[in-house]
Amino acid sequence: MNEQDKGQVSRNAAEVYEAFFVPALFQPWTSRVADAAKIQAGQRVLDVACGTGILARTIAERVGPTGSVVGLDINKGMLAVAQQQAPGIEWRHGLAEALPFDDDSFDAVVSQFALMFFENKDAALSEMVRVLRPGGRLVVAVWASLEKTPGYAAMTELLERLFGDEAANALRAPYILGNPADVQALLAEAGLTEVEFTTQTGLARFPSIQSWVYTDIKGWTLADLIDEVQYERLLQEAEIALQPFVTAQGSVAFSAPAHLATVIKSAQTGA
Repeated sequence: MNEQDKGQVSRNAAEVYEAFFVPALFQPWTSRVADAAKIQAGQRVLDVACGTGILARTIAERVGPTGSVVGLDINKGMLAVAQQQAPGIEWRHGLAEALPFDDDSFDAVVSQFALMFFENKDAALSEMVRVLRPGGRLVVAVWASLEKTPGYAAMTELLERLFGDEAANALRAPYILGNPADVQALLAEAGLTEVEFTTQTGLARFPSIQSWVYTDIKGWTLADLIDEVQYERLLQEAEIALQPFVTAQGSVAFSAPAHLATVIKSAQTGA
């Protein structure tokens, strides 16, 4: 996997990610993931591939002062922004495939929109179950297919037309687990057969086309692929190609569904 496939961004991109991507796409899902994990006061919870920490911050509010949250990510730029946002949460640098925690360490383990970027998805899932206590819940969220997300399908087509496959593939990467059968097969390969699987509707929102383009390029791995001349060209083309997603108020909105998989770890089998 290259850096685009892994979703690895720079520190500057991580700051844009927090300021723009989080409210547009990720924050609305945090309560859904926390609800699926049945987060309660006093629990110890792990957020795997936490990014800039929006899910961990939401969960920290639920577990309260008697609980604790650990956010883990491989990207140091993301973690630096997370630390700035919530210095009271424990932020750890590490791989999902080799979690630096003992067996049965957490009451719940969550991972929001990250599984698609792990190099060894089976190992990552197995590790999440390993550190989960018996009876605890694992919740994993992944985006539904690009075809079900019309705004990004159009943006990807625009990038491919203007700049070729490499740029387009960077935006396709978050959607590689969009087929529910692929997600369920991954879970089965990791020994997770008793899975509650749901597909939920969602909405992506940006203040304008210009804001949307800025977020996708400057807050993602495309920041290293698109130069300033190309960026200006993309802005001009986007005003035409992405017009169908502009609301009467001038903002942008389009469907962005996702799959949630929930597993309860059993005492007998470990999953």
